[in-house]
Order: sequence, then structure tokens, then C-alpha cells
Amino acid sequence: MVQMHCPPGRMLPVPPIIRVTPNQAKLAAIAVDLNVRLRSADMPCGMQERAFRCTRAVLDANLEKKPNPTHIAMYLKKEFDTVYGPAWHCVVGQSFGSFVTHSSGGFVYFSVDKLSFFSSRRRSDQSGGKLMTGADPSSLVIVAIANSFALSSAVYIAANISGGHVNPAVTFSLAVGGHISVPTALFYWISQMLASVMACLLLRVVIVGQSLPTYTIAEEMTGFGASVIEGVLTFGLVYTVYAAGDPRRSLQGVTGPLAIGLMAGANVLAAGPFSGGSMNPACAFGSAVIAGRFKNQAVYWVGPLIGGTFAGLLYDNAVFPNQVPDSIRGISDGVGA
Repeated sequence: MVQMHCPPGRMLPVPPIIRVTPNQAKLAAIAVDLNVRLRSADMPCGMQERAFRCTRAVLDANLEKKPNPTHIAMYLKKEFDTVYGPAWHCVVGQSFGSFVTHSSGGFVYFSVDKLSFFSSRRRSDQSGGKLMTGADPSSLVIVAIANSFALSSAVYIAANISGGHVNPAVTFSLAVGGHISVPTALFYWISQMLASVMACLLLRVVIVGQSLPTYTIAEEMTGFGASVIEGVLTFGLVYTVYAAGDPRRSLQGVTGPLAIGLMAGANVLAAGPFSGGSMNPACAFGSAVIAGRFKNQAVYWVGPLIGGTFAGLLYDNAVFPNQVPDSIRGISDGVGA
């Protein structure tokens, strides 16, 4: 037996008392029941429990086959992306020597049987819970540039055919201003909605096993605040559409669509971390339909429709009253967004 000797006048150090909360005790019991060994975690108990149960379920479903780490990792990622939002990173293997950089409260490392499991929310996709998923500056710049060139190209291609509206907010504004008839606007809306759904469906097929990204607002923002942001952004975009379609501004040809695209890109840079910078109800609608998530969908309709309409009425009745150019009517020479 080893005896500890303490110098006279000094007391032996008292080991710290570790207090276990009821949730932690429940999680420990679940881990024992599922044969899970928790190695390290920085994640709420509820999320850890979901990780344990999902892992156990997928392993039990393939008892007769050798576990495929890649398929298991994809399944866990899809599950966490669906429940807690995209940006999750999942790895399955024998052991791990290091971990990827992760955000606070989004990390768990455990083992089941002979496999080790690691899941984390990447830090670059979350900034203190205040900015939305995907708010990494470098990624945001890429998204803004892609939006700019894609929108410019789409408007340029369709401008002489249908006006190149592309956006229900633009169509609604032109209809309210009397530039196009209501039946034409409804036809455009249906076409825009179907095109968005088909595009997102194609994306879902291509990225099989991964979560389809959807527009979401920042965690600490209200739906009203996000709607105001989308309205302001769409106001700027639709105003640019009117100005670009005005022959008196000499923005015909390539320059007009390019100006529209640059405005869209700038708006994405400004508001991407807060509301996603949609400015287009069709884009938000298509991704929501295919992903099956309609949370805060009204944000991407109410704000853009009101903001776009106000921009059109302001341009027609205040900036250039009683001088409505034919080129923005969406029939032959118009440009939209």
C-alpha cells in the first residue's frame, strides 16, 4: 500500500468534485446501451444522442455486410444537414490523428465497435451563431461573382425574346406599372417557378447523398428584419433593371445586363450573411420545394415583391414621370433580372 505523506502544517489537496447534470447522466446511459464510447465532445447532449442513435441504426441495418465508412459518413452528414442545417463535416474510419477546425458547440468524436466517428460544424460556416451558414468571406465572394455573371448572361440571352425578367419581383413590378398585362405576368411567374424547381431537382440528382442548400436567415434575425433587407436589395436591383432598360441612359446591348448582374453581385456581398441575398422569390421557392423546407419562405416573397414594386413606381412616377420607355415592357427590347 502506498502512503501519502503530508508535511506538517499542510493539508492534502482535495480533488475537484465533478458534477454531472441529468442530461449528461442520461447521455452516458444511452452510450452504454448503444455500445458507444465517447472520446471528446463540444456539443449539446441532444445532438450527441442523435449522432449515437443514427450511427447505431445504420450499423445495425448492415450487420451482414462489412461497414462502408464513406456511405456511413454521407448518411450522418445528410442527417445533420437536414436537422441542424448544412455545413457539417463527417468522417468515419479507424482512428483520427487530428481534427478539422470547428465552431463552438458543434463537435463530437466517438467510437462504436471498431469504427471511429467524427462530426463537426465547420467554423468557416458559422460566426458565433449570428451569421447564417455559408458566411465564409471567400465563399461569399465566389457566390457573388457567380451570381453576377450568371444573371448578366441570362438577361442578355433573353432580353430580346421575353425581356429577360428571370425574377418574379421584376415581373410583378412591371405588371403593377402597366408595362405588361396580368395574364402575361402570370405566365412568366409559372415559367419562373417551374424553371427554378427543375433546376433544383437537377442539382439534387447531381449531388446525391448531400443536402440541398436553401435560403435561410441569420439565427439572431427576425423574419421582419430579413424581409426588410430583401426588400431593400430588390429595390436596388429592380431600379437598376428599369434604368438599364431605358434607352435614354445608353445602357443597351451588353452594358445593361452587365449593370444588372453587378448590382445583384453587390447585394449578395452586402446581405449574404444575413438573409442569403436572394432578391428572387423563384430561387427561394425552387430550393425550398426540392429540399422540403419552407421555414421563413415568406421573407423571400413579401420583401422582394414590395421592394421591387416600389422601385418601379418610383422610377416611372418620380424619376422619369410620364416617360415610360418601350424597352422595359418585357416584349422585345426589355431587360430584366
